[in-house]
Amino acid sequence: MSPDTVFDQHTHLFDARGVARRFRHSAIFGAIGALRSGETMRFVNDHDPIPLIAQLRERLGEHLTVTYRQRDADAVVIDFGITGLPEE
Repeated sequence: MSPDTVFDQHTHLFDARGVARRFRHSAIFGAIGALRSGETMRFVNDHDPIPLIAQLRERLGEHLTVTYRQRDADAVVIDFGITGLPEE
């Protein structure tokens, strides 16, 4: 699957491979924090971010969904969805 596969207007691409490693977690937390209920961030990375997923689950609990779209040596593609947040 190509990370730039066409997706709906509620899915936003975040390609972490272009972000310096020391800034990645901060940038990802900021991007996830900007999502509204019903939106998804399609996350592309050069490795499986298992510790990051644990941190996101700790922060967001039941409001976070994690769906792997690709998981191989070329790239890891994950859809992080946000559900059930109160309306702004």
